[in-house]
Amino acid sequence: MTDDLSEARAAMTGIEILKDYSGPIERLGGLTNLVYRVGTHCLRVPGKGTEEYIDRANEAVAAKEAAKAGVSPEVLYADADSGLMVTRFIDGTQTMSPAAFRSRKGAPARAGQAFRKLHTSGAEFPFRFDLFQMIDDYLGILSTKDVALPDGYHDVVAEAETIRAALAAHPAALAPCHCDPLCENFLDTQERMWIVDWEYSGMNDPMWDLGDLSVEGEFDGAQDDEMIRAYFGRNPTSAEHGRVVIYKAMCDLLWTLWGLIQLANKNSADDFRAYADGRFARCKKLMADASFAGHVDAVRAG
Repeated sequence: MTDDLSEARAAMTGIEILKDYSGPIERLGGLTNLVYRVGTHCLRVPGKGTEEYIDRANEAVAAKEAAKAGVSPEVLYADADSGLMVTRFIDGTQTMSPAAFRSRKGAPARAGQAFRKLHTSGAEFPFRFDLFQMIDDYLGILSTKDVALPDGYHDVVAEAETIRAALAAHPAALAPCHCDPLCENFLDTQERMWIVDWEYSGMNDPMWDLGDLSVEGEFDGAQDDEMIRAYFGRNPTSAEHGRVVIYKAMCDLLWTLWGLIQLANKNSADDFRAYADGRFARCKKLMADASFAGHVDAVRAG
């Protein structure tokens, strides 16, 4: 028995619905957490140190509300103190990736439909995901670390004030959002897209989820159009489309800083210097595109 499975077995002893299970355990995906299939259940054991930056009580509320909305598996057990969570295992799904979003017909549309179901569910998530406040907070954290920002980062943040003003001219109605739509957080049956992992979820402008997934999924223009049309059930207005494009740039601006914090904290899970520099280069390229200013103007006009 591996150490990972030993940890799963130990966690199961304190969970009523799993404590008597004696069948096989299968390790699933997970970068910061340990995730297992336990029969008809999925067990999530939180990664060491995640309690420093994840509010498990907020996560549990969001996961349960997302399940009620029909976009996430049923939550059968959640302990806000330990972070242990058990959900219903969904058979017949494909964990998504950029390649899977390209190869599985209709996948961007199914993701857009899942987002629509979540955003219009009326759920209230405890956390408020505030992009610009998070940028300020991350910059504050990095000011205490010995890690260099990419050249020109503060110049781009200054440019982003124009974007902040455009978004504020017509504030979006906040909706329950995933906020961290990595491809791996999507499970596809080819008929329905499920969304998992609610650690960063909060009330947010719903266009953030669409823009961020476009970036994470490396969507091309046709995939963007498919997702957005499925989301709205129609072609988007110029302002709606503009918000998606703006958030494609802004998610890269934010996650650049997140990557640098991982670098400063010596997280060995990835090359976070390359991650941060790549994110920032992509952000600058999009903001420098001749069409970007037109999207900002469209959002400002409403």
